[in-house]
Amino acid sequence: MLKQIVRATATLAIAALPLVAQDDTRPTVAVLPFVNSAIGAANAELAPLSKGIADLLIIELAQNTGIRVVERENIEAILREQNLARDGRVDDATAARIGRILGAKHMITGSFVTDRSGTMVLTLKTIDVETTRISWTHMDRDRTDNFLALVSKVGQAANRGLNLPALTPQARQTSEARTQAQARVPFRAVVMYSRAISAQDEGNRQEALTLFNQVVNEFPEFEDAKKARERLQGSGG
Repeated sequence: MLKQIVRATATLAIAALPLVAQDDTRPTVAVLPFVNSAIGAANAELAPLSKGIADLLIIELAQNTGIRVVERENIEAILREQNLARDGRVDDATAARIGRILGAKHMITGSFVTDRSGTMVLTLKTIDVETTRISWTHMDRDRTDNFLALVSKVGQAANRGLNLPALTPQARQTSEARTQAQARVPFRAVVMYSRAISAQDEGNRQEALTLFNQVVNEFPEFEDAKKARERLQGSGG
């Protein structure tokens, strides 16, 4: 019964997406889960980051009010409905097809890997949905404990690389304040946050709430985690 409800919800979400896109003329960007390129024991340990990185990048991109960013939940619904890999492992043509369903122009895909020195490397590329060609690529790296700042840098690079509308002064100020406020959030908190996101996507609401509560209690400066918890609490049982 639960699977039927999830499937029906996904179908309704998919049906509504093109209508949203038609009513909104801003360029639309969607971010697929990131591919986990870590090797050995780190692969399983960091697996939740596949969803977590995408979610944090979506939040970063959404600071730009001149674009529309597809919500992670809608992307998850598409991946479920289309029976596609939900860890970001899709080819360019499939990414473009997902983008057309979502009403997006730009589909961002990416991968992540860490090394023994504690450096995180993010590699991104964007598929132009209309041409199915790669329109932009980017790679950046930083220490894992500067992870949220790294995501912010990548988001800014995407805005420039895709020639998206510039952030308004107010939006830029808000984005910079958000990044600064969360500057001391450690990598462990990001992994916990990512585990909560993964649990939420799997339909394990109580587990997700427990993890969000743990993150917020230990790291009260992690505003993105607070907002994610509030959204989940507001979604009902």
